[in-house]
Amino acid sequence: MRPVIALAMGDPAGISPELTAKLLALDEVVDKARIVVIGDRRVLDDGARIAAVKLDLVSASPDADFSKDERVPAFIDLGHLDPASVTRSTATAEGGRFALTNYRHALMMGRDGRADAVCFTPFNKKAMRLAHPVYDDEISFSADVVGLDGPASEFNVLDGLWNARVTSHISLAEVASHITKERVLRALRLTDASMRTAGFERPRIAVAGLNPHAGDGGNFGREEIDAIAPAIEQARADGIATEGPFPADTVFLRAKSGAFDAVLTMYHDQGQIAMKLIGFDRGVTLLGGFPFPICTPAHGTAYDIAGKGVAGIGAARAAMLLAAEMAQKRSTSTYFSKVPTRQ
Repeated sequence: MRPVIALAMGDPAGISPELTAKLLALDEVVDKARIVVIGDRRVLDDGARIAAVKLDLVSASPDADFSKDERVPAFIDLGHLDPASVTRSTATAEGGRFALTNYRHALMMGRDGRADAVCFTPFNKKAMRLAHPVYDDEISFSADVVGLDGPASEFNVLDGLWNARVTSHISLAEVASHITKERVLRALRLTDASMRTAGFERPRIAVAGLNPHAGDGGNFGREEIDAIAPAIEQARADGIATEGPFPADTVFLRAKSGAFDAVLTMYHDQGQIAMKLIGFDRGVTLLGGFPFPICTPAHGTAYDIAGKGVAGIGAARAAMLLAAEMAQKRSTSTYFSKVPTRQ
């Protein structure tokens, strides 16, 4: 049976409504999963109008059980936002509340076993913080809702190449102090486990250095010597196929040529810049470490083109297909069964 994917509508002032509508009109996506959209039907209908697509959805109650229901795609209408009140291309608390409410409901479906995977169309972090001042990022919010008590991280996935990172949404000034053997090793273990879940038998992981020329033997910093290399050595002893540290300015060239399946970078933009240059319109962000896949397009809300009907569907399509593929493997995955959650 096709997996159930809970699809949360994202920021209503950006391209999320039209992307959601376009996804539901893609036969290859609908054929791969039983999609359950969470949002406000009026907002979705406005997105469908912008995208110039016709939708055929069944209505479902918020507590519906989709385990045996093939009448999909389905829509859970929370009725919580009038599109007439939305100011397009503007981050607002109302828009943030809309997206957070949808996402929380989707996560709860995954947590309670009513969905096999969760996807969402792009959020706007400013809007999220206006609505929820303690909002940090999707990882911490998702962990709180799901009750995760273990490591989690963002991965960027593009054409089979993965990018993982040791640190994520922290200031650049803080990065070096967070590069420890323990954190690098934890990231390597999570990357290996997540990729195995996605179908890699033994993923080959390259590790980027933190400093120019990977420290140049200690001339430009000792993080490679004191933290990164020892973590790689321990990971290899644990059976993980990993090499490095390599200079960050060339490692993606080797990975793109097929030498590696993934690159572990030390901070957010070190990998994001490379991946988005390789293929901005196809990249997927995956939240790894959770008991079910969580995927979203790697791009943002695109306020500059919102409402014009020109938003590309490539990354959103790839996110849905990756979530469906990973969800199919969920029932037989030892990784998912080992993910710790708070009781």
